[in-house]
Amino acid sequence: MADDRSRLRAIAAAAMRERGLDPDFPAAVRAEVAAIPGPPSTTEEPVRDLRALLWCSIDNDDSRDLDQLSVSETLPDGRVRVLVAVADVDAAVPKGSASDGHAAINTTSVYTPAAVFPMLLERLSTDLTSLNDGEDRLSIVVELVVAADGTLATSDVYGARVHNHAKLAYNGVGAWLEGTGPLPEAAARVRGMDDQLRVQDRVAQALSRVRHEHGALDFESSDVRHTFEGDAIQGVAPERPNRAKALIENLMVTANGVVAKFLDARGFPTLRRVVRSPERWDRIRGLAAETGDSLPESPDSAALAAYLAKRRQAAPDGYADLSLTIIRLLGSGEYVVDPPGAEPPGHFGLAVRDYSHSTAPNRRYPDLITQRLLKAALAGHRPPYSIPELESLATRCTKQEDAANKVERQVRKSATALLVERRVGSTFDAIVTGASNKGTFVRVASPPMEGKLMSGERGLDVGDRVRVRLDGVDVDRGFIDFMRE
Repeated sequence: MADDRSRLRAIAAAAMRERGLDPDFPAAVRAEVAAIPGPPSTTEEPVRDLRALLWCSIDNDDSRDLDQLSVSETLPDGRVRVLVAVADVDAAVPKGSASDGHAAINTTSVYTPAAVFPMLLERLSTDLTSLNDGEDRLSIVVELVVAADGTLATSDVYGARVHNHAKLAYNGVGAWLEGTGPLPEAAARVRGMDDQLRVQDRVAQALSRVRHEHGALDFESSDVRHTFEGDAIQGVAPERPNRAKALIENLMVTANGVVAKFLDARGFPTLRRVVRSPERWDRIRGLAAETGDSLPESPDSAALAAYLAKRRQAAPDGYADLSLTIIRLLGSGEYVVDPPGAEPPGHFGLAVRDYSHSTAPNRRYPDLITQRLLKAALAGHRPPYSIPELESLATRCTKQEDAANKVERQVRKSATALLVERRVGSTFDAIVTGASNKGTFVRVASPPMEGKLMSGERGLDVGDRVRVRLDGVDVDRGFIDFMRE
Protein backbone atom coordinates (compact mmCIF):
# COMPACT_ATOMS: atom_id res chain seq x y z
CA MET A 1 0.00 0.00 0.00
CA ALA A 2 1.25 3.49 -0.85
CA ASP A 3 2.92 5.47 1.92
CA ASP A 4 1.29 8.78 1.07
CA ARG A 5 1.78 10.08 4.62
CA SER A 6 5.57 9.91 4.44
CA ARG A 7 5.60 11.48 0.99
CA LEU A 8 3.35 14.35 2.06
CA ARG A 9 5.33 14.88 5.27
CA ALA A 10 8.53 15.16 3.25
CA ILE A 11 6.86 17.62 0.87
CA ALA A 12 5.69 19.70 3.85
CA ALA A 13 9.12 19.75 5.50
CA ALA A 14 10.79 20.84 2.25
CA ALA A 15 8.17 23.57 1.71
CA MET A 16 8.69 24.85 5.24
CA ARG A 17 12.46 25.12 4.79
CA GLU A 18 11.98 26.86 1.44
CA ARG A 19 9.84 29.53 3.11
CA GLY A 20 12.04 30.11 6.14
CA LEU A 21 10.27 27.79 8.58
CA ASP A 22 11.98 25.05 10.58
CA PRO A 23 10.22 21.64 10.66
CA ASP A 24 12.63 20.18 13.24
CA PHE A 25 13.44 20.91 16.88
CA PRO A 26 17.12 21.48 17.73
CA ALA A 27 18.88 19.39 20.37
CA ALA A 28 18.91 22.30 22.84
CA VAL A 29 15.11 22.44 22.81
CA ARG A 30 14.77 18.69 23.27
CA ALA A 31 17.22 18.71 26.18
CA GLU A 32 15.50 21.66 27.83
CA VAL A 33 12.05 20.09 27.62
CA ALA A 34 13.29 16.68 28.74
CA ALA A 35 14.61 18.30 31.94
CA ILE A 36 11.20 19.72 32.92
CA PRO A 37 9.96 17.51 35.77
CA GLY A 38 6.24 18.03 35.18
CA PRO A 39 3.47 20.55 34.55
CA PRO A 40 4.23 23.93 36.15
CA SER A 41 2.45 24.46 39.47
CA THR A 42 3.63 27.93 40.50
CA THR A 43 3.61 31.34 38.87
CA GLU A 44 4.20 34.94 39.96
CA GLU A 45 0.69 36.34 39.51
CA PRO A 46 -2.09 35.56 42.05
CA VAL A 47 -3.93 32.32 41.24
CA ARG A 48 -7.49 31.37 42.18
CA ASP A 49 -8.48 27.75 42.72
CA LEU A 50 -11.30 27.09 40.24
CA ARG A 51 -10.78 23.36 39.76
CA ALA A 52 -14.24 22.46 41.09
CA LEU A 53 -16.04 24.28 38.26
CA LEU A 54 -17.39 22.13 35.40
CA TRP A 55 -14.73 23.06 32.86
CA CYS A 56 -14.72 21.35 29.47
CA SER A 57 -12.68 21.59 26.29
CA ILE A 58 -14.23 21.59 22.80
CA ASP A 59 -11.80 21.20 19.91
CA ASN A 60 -11.16 19.17 16.77
CA ASP A 61 -11.69 15.44 17.11
CA ASP A 62 -7.96 14.72 16.86
CA SER A 63 -6.62 17.76 18.77
CA ARG A 64 -4.21 17.05 21.60
CA ASP A 65 -2.84 20.58 22.14
CA LEU A 66 -5.76 21.93 24.19
CA ASP A 67 -5.47 25.69 24.68
CA GLN A 68 -8.87 26.59 26.15
CA LEU A 69 -11.54 25.46 28.58
CA SER A 70 -14.88 27.12 29.23
CA VAL A 71 -17.55 27.09 31.93
CA SER A 72 -20.68 29.16 32.64
CA GLU A 73 -22.82 30.29 35.56
CA THR A 74 -26.34 31.74 35.29
CA LEU A 75 -26.75 35.00 37.24
CA PRO A 76 -29.81 37.09 38.20
CA ASP A 77 -31.59 39.24 35.60
CA GLY A 78 -30.79 36.83 32.78
CA ARG A 79 -27.07 37.52 32.85
CA VAL A 80 -24.53 34.72 32.44
CA ARG A 81 -20.95 34.59 33.63
CA VAL A 82 -18.73 32.71 31.17
CA LEU A 83 -15.12 31.91 32.03
CA VAL A 84 -12.59 31.09 29.33
CA ALA A 85 -9.41 29.47 30.68
CA VAL A 86 -6.31 29.70 28.49
CA ALA A 87 -3.36 27.38 29.11
CA ASP A 88 -0.50 29.11 30.96
CA VAL A 89 2.21 28.24 28.46
CA ASP A 90 4.61 30.94 29.65
CA ALA A 91 4.97 29.15 33.01
CA ALA A 92 6.82 26.34 31.20
CA VAL A 93 8.21 28.36 28.26
CA PRO A 94 9.75 31.53 29.69
CA LYS A 95 10.97 34.33 27.48
CA GLY A 96 14.53 33.67 26.35
CA SER A 97 14.37 29.90 26.78
CA ALA A 98 15.45 27.53 24.01
CA SER A 99 11.81 26.58 23.39
CA ASP A 100 10.87 30.25 23.17
CA GLY A 101 13.64 30.88 20.66
CA HIS A 102 12.49 28.08 18.39
CA ALA A 103 8.84 29.16 18.70
CA ALA A 104 9.87 32.65 17.60
CA ILE A 105 11.29 31.19 14.36
CA ASN A 106 8.07 29.63 13.04
CA THR A 107 5.65 31.70 15.19
CA THR A 108 2.87 29.16 14.59
CA SER A 109 2.09 25.48 14.37
CA VAL A 110 1.79 24.25 10.79
CA TYR A 111 -1.11 21.90 10.06
CA THR A 112 -0.84 19.70 6.98
CA PRO A 113 -2.91 16.67 5.91
CA ALA A 114 -0.34 14.04 6.88
CA ALA A 115 1.50 15.73 9.76
CA VAL A 116 1.36 18.56 12.26
CA PHE A 117 4.56 20.56 12.81
CA PRO A 118 3.94 22.02 16.28
CA MET A 119 5.34 25.37 17.40
CA LEU A 120 6.29 23.78 20.73
CA LEU A 121 7.73 20.33 21.29
CA GLU A 122 4.87 17.85 21.74
CA ARG A 123 5.78 17.05 25.35
CA LEU A 124 4.89 20.70 26.03
CA SER A 125 1.98 21.37 23.69
CA THR A 126 0.14 18.06 24.15
CA ASP A 127 1.11 17.37 27.76
CA LEU A 128 2.76 19.83 30.13
CA THR A 129 1.05 22.98 28.79
CA SER A 130 -2.12 21.37 27.43
CA LEU A 131 -5.38 21.59 29.40
CA ASN A 132 -5.72 17.84 29.27
CA ASP A 133 -8.70 15.78 30.35
CA GLY A 134 -8.66 15.00 34.07
CA GLU A 135 -5.60 17.15 34.82
CA ASP A 136 -4.98 20.21 37.02
CA ARG A 137 -3.34 23.05 35.13
CA LEU A 138 -2.39 26.71 35.55
CA SER A 139 -4.27 29.11 33.30
CA ILE A 140 -5.17 32.69 32.56
CA VAL A 141 -8.93 33.14 32.87
CA VAL A 142 -10.93 35.70 30.90
CA GLU A 143 -14.24 36.38 32.65
CA LEU A 144 -17.22 37.58 30.61
CA VAL A 145 -20.53 38.64 32.14
CA VAL A 146 -23.03 38.72 29.29
CA ALA A 147 -26.44 40.39 29.53
CA ALA A 148 -29.57 38.72 28.15
CA ASP A 149 -29.38 40.88 25.00
CA GLY A 150 -25.85 39.65 24.22
CA THR A 151 -23.99 42.77 25.29
CA LEU A 152 -20.93 42.46 27.49
CA ALA A 153 -21.81 43.81 30.93
CA THR A 154 -18.49 43.38 32.74
CA SER A 155 -15.22 41.54 32.24
CA ASP A 156 -12.02 40.64 34.07
CA VAL A 157 -8.77 38.71 33.66
CA TYR A 158 -6.93 36.72 36.36
CA GLY A 159 -4.81 33.65 36.97
CA ALA A 160 -6.44 30.39 38.05
CA ARG A 161 -5.84 26.72 38.60
CA VAL A 162 -8.36 24.69 36.56
CA HIS A 163 -9.33 21.07 35.85
CA ASN A 164 -10.72 19.74 32.58
CA HIS A 165 -13.74 17.56 33.44
CA ALA A 166 -14.67 16.61 29.84
CA LYS A 167 -12.63 16.53 26.63
CA LEU A 168 -15.21 17.13 23.89
CA ALA A 169 -15.05 17.49 20.11
CA TYR A 170 -16.75 19.83 17.65
CA ASN A 171 -18.52 17.15 15.64
CA GLY A 172 -20.10 15.36 18.60
CA VAL A 173 -21.13 18.50 20.48
CA GLY A 174 -22.29 20.19 17.28
CA ALA A 175 -24.51 17.28 16.30
CA TRP A 176 -26.05 17.21 19.79
CA LEU A 177 -26.70 20.97 19.84
CA GLU A 178 -28.28 20.74 16.39
CA GLY A 179 -30.48 17.81 17.43
CA THR A 180 -28.91 15.28 15.07
CA GLY A 181 -26.86 13.23 17.54
CA PRO A 182 -26.64 12.09 21.16
CA LEU A 183 -24.93 13.90 23.99
CA PRO A 184 -21.26 12.83 23.75
CA GLU A 185 -20.33 10.17 26.27
CA ALA A 186 -17.62 12.32 27.85
CA ALA A 187 -20.25 14.98 28.60
CA ALA A 188 -22.90 12.49 29.71
CA ARG A 189 -20.53 11.16 32.39
CA VAL A 190 -20.37 14.59 34.08
CA ARG A 191 -23.51 15.64 35.91
CA GLY A 192 -24.68 19.05 34.71
CA MET A 193 -22.42 19.19 31.65
CA ASP A 194 -25.41 19.10 29.30
CA ASP A 195 -26.79 22.27 30.91
CA GLN A 196 -23.32 23.83 30.73
CA LEU A 197 -23.18 23.29 26.98
CA ARG A 198 -26.70 24.62 26.41
CA VAL A 199 -25.97 27.81 28.37
CA GLN A 200 -22.65 28.40 26.64
CA ASP A 201 -24.28 27.85 23.26
CA ARG A 202 -27.05 30.32 24.07
CA VAL A 203 -24.57 32.96 25.21
CA ALA A 204 -22.35 32.44 22.16
CA GLN A 205 -25.32 32.92 19.83
CA ALA A 206 -26.30 36.11 21.65
CA LEU A 207 -22.74 37.45 21.36
CA SER A 208 -22.77 36.58 17.67
CA ARG A 209 -26.04 38.45 17.09
CA VAL A 210 -24.61 41.62 18.62
CA ARG A 211 -21.39 41.41 16.58
CA HIS A 212 -23.36 40.89 13.38
CA GLU A 213 -25.57 43.86 14.18
CA HIS A 214 -22.34 45.87 14.22
CA GLY A 215 -21.24 44.51 10.87
CA ALA A 216 -19.32 41.31 11.60
CA LEU A 217 -18.97 39.20 8.46
CA ASP A 218 -20.23 35.63 8.43
CA PHE A 219 -18.21 33.42 6.10
CA GLU A 220 -18.44 29.73 5.31
CA SER A 221 -15.09 28.02 5.61
CA SER A 222 -13.39 26.67 2.49
CA ASP A 223 -11.20 24.34 4.56
CA VAL A 224 -11.03 20.69 3.59
CA ARG A 225 -10.13 17.50 5.43
CA HIS A 226 -8.18 14.68 3.81
CA THR A 227 -8.85 11.14 5.00
CA PHE A 228 -6.43 8.24 5.09
CA GLU A 229 -6.70 4.48 5.27
CA GLY A 230 -3.52 3.51 7.00
CA ASP A 231 -0.88 5.54 5.19
CA ALA A 232 -2.78 5.76 1.89
CA ILE A 233 -4.83 8.85 1.12
CA GLN A 234 -8.48 7.99 0.47
CA GLY A 235 -10.56 11.15 0.09
CA VAL A 236 -11.07 14.86 0.55
CA ALA A 237 -14.20 16.66 1.75
CA PRO A 238 -15.07 20.21 2.82
CA GLU A 239 -15.08 21.04 6.52
CA ARG A 240 -18.64 21.90 7.48
CA PRO A 241 -19.62 24.55 10.03
CA ASN A 242 -21.49 23.48 13.15
CA ARG A 243 -22.88 24.98 16.34
CA ALA A 244 -19.98 23.79 18.51
CA LYS A 245 -17.40 25.50 16.29
CA ALA A 246 -19.50 28.67 16.32
CA LEU A 247 -19.78 28.45 20.12
CA ILE A 248 -16.01 28.43 20.59
CA GLU A 249 -15.35 31.01 17.87
CA ASN A 250 -17.74 33.51 19.44
CA LEU A 251 -16.38 33.03 22.95
CA MET A 252 -12.81 33.40 21.68
CA VAL A 253 -13.51 36.58 19.70
CA THR A 254 -15.09 38.12 22.79
CA ALA A 255 -12.28 36.95 25.08
CA ASN A 256 -9.65 38.36 22.73
CA GLY A 257 -11.41 41.71 22.79
CA VAL A 258 -11.50 41.71 26.60
CA VAL A 259 -7.75 40.95 26.76
CA ALA A 260 -6.93 43.90 24.49
CA LYS A 261 -9.01 46.29 26.60
CA PHE A 262 -7.59 44.88 29.85
CA LEU A 263 -3.99 45.54 28.78
CA ASP A 264 -4.77 48.98 27.39
CA ALA A 265 -6.51 49.99 30.64
CA ARG A 266 -3.32 49.13 32.53
CA GLY A 267 -1.07 51.15 30.28
CA PHE A 268 0.38 48.15 28.48
CA PRO A 269 0.99 47.92 24.74
CA THR A 270 -0.91 45.26 22.82
CA LEU A 271 -0.24 43.14 19.77
CA ARG A 272 -3.34 43.39 17.59
CA ARG A 273 -4.58 41.26 14.70
CA VAL A 274 -6.17 43.51 12.10
CA VAL A 275 -7.76 43.33 8.69
CA ARG A 276 -7.82 46.83 7.34
CA SER A 277 -10.34 48.18 4.85
CA PRO A 278 -10.83 45.84 1.86
CA GLU A 279 -8.14 45.96 -0.80
CA ARG A 280 -10.66 45.54 -3.65
CA TRP A 281 -13.93 47.09 -2.49
CA ASP A 282 -14.82 48.09 -6.06
CA ARG A 283 -14.76 44.44 -7.15
CA ILE A 284 -16.89 43.45 -4.14
CA ARG A 285 -19.40 46.12 -5.19
CA GLY A 286 -19.31 44.72 -8.72
CA LEU A 287 -20.12 41.21 -7.51
CA ALA A 288 -23.07 42.56 -5.53
CA ALA A 289 -24.32 44.41 -8.60
CA GLU A 290 -24.31 41.15 -10.60
CA THR A 291 -26.99 39.77 -8.24
CA GLY A 292 -29.02 42.99 -8.27
CA ASP A 293 -27.66 44.22 -4.94
CA SER A 294 -25.86 47.44 -4.15
CA LEU A 295 -23.13 48.37 -1.70
CA PRO A 296 -21.99 51.88 -0.74
CA GLU A 297 -19.02 53.48 -2.48
CA SER A 298 -16.89 53.41 0.67
CA PRO A 299 -16.11 50.16 2.57
CA ASP A 300 -18.91 49.40 5.02
CA SER A 301 -18.79 46.17 7.03
CA ALA A 302 -22.44 46.37 8.11
CA ALA A 303 -23.63 46.74 4.53
CA LEU A 304 -21.38 43.88 3.41
CA ALA A 305 -22.65 41.70 6.26
CA ALA A 306 -26.26 42.36 5.22
CA TYR A 307 -25.43 41.49 1.60
CA LEU A 308 -23.74 38.24 2.63
CA ALA A 309 -26.67 37.24 4.84
CA LYS A 310 -29.06 37.89 1.96
CA ARG A 311 -26.99 35.80 -0.47
CA ARG A 312 -26.64 32.94 2.03
CA GLN A 313 -30.43 32.74 2.24
CA ALA A 314 -31.01 33.20 -1.49
CA ALA A 315 -28.32 30.81 -2.76
CA PRO A 316 -26.99 28.58 0.05
CA ASP A 317 -25.33 26.12 -2.35
CA GLY A 318 -23.06 28.81 -3.73
CA TYR A 319 -22.31 30.55 -0.44
CA ALA A 320 -19.00 28.75 0.18
CA ASP A 321 -17.70 30.04 -3.16
CA LEU A 322 -18.94 33.56 -2.44
CA SER A 323 -17.31 33.44 1.01
CA LEU A 324 -13.94 32.48 -0.43
CA THR A 325 -14.22 35.17 -3.09
CA ILE A 326 -14.96 37.93 -0.56
CA ILE A 327 -12.20 36.72 1.77
CA ARG A 328 -9.67 36.97 -1.06
CA LEU A 329 -10.90 40.44 -2.01
CA LEU A 330 -10.71 41.68 1.60
CA GLY A 331 -6.99 40.95 1.74
CA SER A 332 -4.89 39.29 4.40
CA GLY A 333 -4.59 40.21 8.05
CA GLU A 334 -1.51 41.46 9.82
CA TYR A 335 -0.15 41.98 13.33
CA VAL A 336 0.38 45.55 14.50
CA VAL A 337 1.40 47.13 17.79
CA ASP A 338 -1.06 49.36 19.62
CA PRO A 339 0.83 51.56 22.11
CA PRO A 340 -0.96 52.33 25.40
CA GLY A 341 -3.53 55.09 25.09
CA ALA A 342 -3.52 55.15 21.28
CA GLU A 343 -6.62 54.75 19.13
CA PRO A 344 -6.87 50.98 18.56
CA PRO A 345 -6.80 49.68 14.98
CA GLY A 346 -9.97 47.84 14.00
CA HIS A 347 -10.66 44.45 12.45
CA PHE A 348 -12.93 44.97 9.43
CA GLY A 349 -14.11 41.37 9.15
CA LEU A 350 -14.97 41.00 12.84
CA ALA A 351 -16.42 44.51 13.24
CA VAL A 352 -14.43 45.02 16.45
CA ARG A 353 -12.01 47.76 17.46
CA ASP A 354 -10.26 45.78 20.18
CA TYR A 355 -8.88 42.44 19.03
CA SER A 356 -5.77 40.60 20.12
CA HIS A 357 -4.70 36.99 19.67
CA SER A 358 -4.49 35.47 23.13
CA THR A 359 -6.42 32.19 23.29
CA ALA A 360 -4.03 29.72 21.57
CA PRO A 361 -0.55 30.12 23.13
CA ASN A 362 0.39 26.48 22.41
CA ARG A 363 -0.16 27.08 18.69
CA ARG A 364 0.57 30.78 17.96
CA TYR A 365 3.48 32.91 19.11
CA PRO A 366 1.51 36.21 19.19
CA ASP A 367 -0.76 34.58 21.78
CA LEU A 368 2.25 33.67 23.91
CA ILE A 369 3.55 37.23 23.64
CA THR A 370 0.15 38.54 24.75
CA GLN A 371 0.07 36.05 27.62
CA ARG A 372 3.39 37.37 28.90
CA LEU A 373 2.03 40.90 28.79
CA LEU A 374 -1.05 39.77 30.74
CA LYS A 375 0.97 37.89 33.36
CA ALA A 376 3.25 40.90 33.87
CA ALA A 377 0.25 43.17 34.36
CA LEU A 378 -1.34 40.72 36.83
CA ALA A 379 1.92 40.35 38.77
CA GLY A 380 2.48 44.11 38.93
CA HIS A 381 5.57 44.05 36.70
CA ARG A 382 6.59 46.27 33.82
CA PRO A 383 5.85 45.07 30.26
CA PRO A 384 8.33 42.34 29.27
CA TYR A 385 8.65 43.79 25.75
CA SER A 386 9.57 47.28 24.53
CA ILE A 387 7.56 48.92 21.74
CA PRO A 388 10.39 48.45 19.17
CA GLU A 389 10.72 44.80 20.22
CA LEU A 390 6.97 44.27 19.76
CA GLU A 391 7.03 46.01 16.38
CA SER A 392 9.80 43.69 15.20
CA LEU A 393 7.88 40.66 16.48
CA ALA A 394 4.65 41.84 14.84
CA THR A 395 6.39 42.08 11.47
CA ARG A 396 7.97 38.66 11.88
CA CYS A 397 4.74 36.99 13.03
CA THR A 398 2.86 38.41 10.04
CA LYS A 399 5.57 37.19 7.65
CA GLN A 400 5.85 33.71 9.17
CA GLU A 401 2.11 33.18 9.51
CA ASP A 402 1.76 34.05 5.82
CA ALA A 403 4.53 31.56 5.01
CA ALA A 404 2.83 28.87 7.13
CA ASN A 405 -0.49 29.49 5.37
CA LYS A 406 1.23 29.05 2.00
CA VAL A 407 2.84 25.80 3.12
CA GLU A 408 -0.50 24.48 4.37
CA ARG A 409 -2.21 25.39 1.08
CA GLN A 410 0.59 23.81 -0.95
CA VAL A 411 0.51 20.53 0.96
CA ARG A 412 -3.29 20.37 0.84
CA LYS A 413 -2.99 20.77 -2.93
CA SER A 414 -0.30 18.06 -3.02
CA ALA A 415 -2.63 15.73 -1.13
CA THR A 416 -5.50 16.54 -3.48
CA ALA A 417 -3.22 16.11 -6.50
CA LEU A 418 -2.51 12.55 -5.31
CA LEU A 419 -6.25 11.90 -5.33
CA VAL A 420 -7.10 13.43 -8.71
CA GLU A 421 -4.05 12.59 -10.85
CA ARG A 422 -6.08 9.77 -12.44
CA ARG A 423 -8.78 12.29 -13.43
CA VAL A 424 -6.59 14.40 -15.72
CA GLY A 425 -8.74 15.32 -18.73
CA SER A 426 -12.00 15.55 -16.76
CA THR A 427 -14.01 18.79 -16.82
CA PHE A 428 -15.46 20.73 -13.89
CA ASP A 429 -17.41 23.86 -13.01
CA ALA A 430 -15.15 26.35 -11.24
CA ILE A 431 -15.03 29.86 -9.78
CA VAL A 432 -12.13 32.31 -10.14
CA THR A 433 -10.50 32.87 -6.72
CA GLY A 434 -7.46 34.89 -7.72
CA ALA A 435 -6.47 37.14 -10.62
CA SER A 436 -3.15 38.98 -10.52
CA ASN A 437 0.23 39.15 -12.19
CA LYS A 438 0.98 35.82 -10.49
CA GLY A 439 -1.74 34.16 -12.54
CA THR A 440 -5.42 33.30 -12.46
CA PHE A 441 -6.59 30.67 -9.99
CA VAL A 442 -9.84 28.74 -9.87
CA ARG A 443 -11.63 26.57 -7.33
CA VAL A 444 -13.66 23.44 -8.05
CA ALA A 445 -16.32 22.51 -5.49
CA SER A 446 -16.47 18.74 -6.08
CA PRO A 447 -14.00 17.34 -5.41
CA PRO A 448 -12.82 20.45 -3.53
CA MET A 449 -9.59 21.63 -5.18
CA GLU A 450 -7.93 24.81 -6.33
CA GLY A 451 -5.40 25.32 -9.09
CA LYS A 452 -3.98 27.62 -11.74
CA LEU A 453 -5.70 28.37 -15.03
CA MET A 454 -3.01 27.84 -17.64
CA SER A 455 -4.96 29.19 -20.64
CA GLY A 456 -8.11 31.19 -21.35
CA GLU A 457 -7.65 33.50 -18.36
CA ARG A 458 -7.90 36.76 -20.28
CA GLY A 459 -10.74 38.97 -19.06
CA LEU A 460 -11.49 36.90 -15.96
CA ASP A 461 -11.67 38.34 -12.44
CA VAL A 462 -12.31 37.05 -8.95
CA GLY A 463 -15.82 35.67 -8.64
CA ASP A 464 -16.32 34.76 -12.31
CA ARG A 465 -17.59 31.26 -13.07
CA VAL A 466 -15.95 29.12 -15.75
CA ARG A 467 -15.86 25.59 -17.10
CA VAL A 468 -12.38 24.06 -16.82
CA ARG A 469 -10.52 20.88 -17.73
CA LEU A 470 -7.95 19.30 -15.41
CA ASP A 471 -4.78 19.54 -17.48
CA GLY A 472 -2.16 18.06 -15.16
CA VAL A 473 -0.84 17.78 -11.61
CA ASP A 474 2.56 17.93 -9.92
CA VAL A 475 2.25 16.28 -6.52
CA ASP A 476 5.66 17.31 -5.20
CA ARG A 477 5.13 21.01 -5.96
CA GLY A 478 1.42 21.04 -5.15
CA PHE A 479 0.45 22.16 -8.66
CA ILE A 480 -3.03 21.50 -10.04
CA ASP A 481 -3.35 22.96 -13.54
CA PHE A 482 -6.53 23.68 -15.49
CA MET A 483 -7.38 24.80 -19.01
CA ARG A 484 -10.47 26.86 -19.80
CA GLU A 485 -13.01 24.93 -21.83
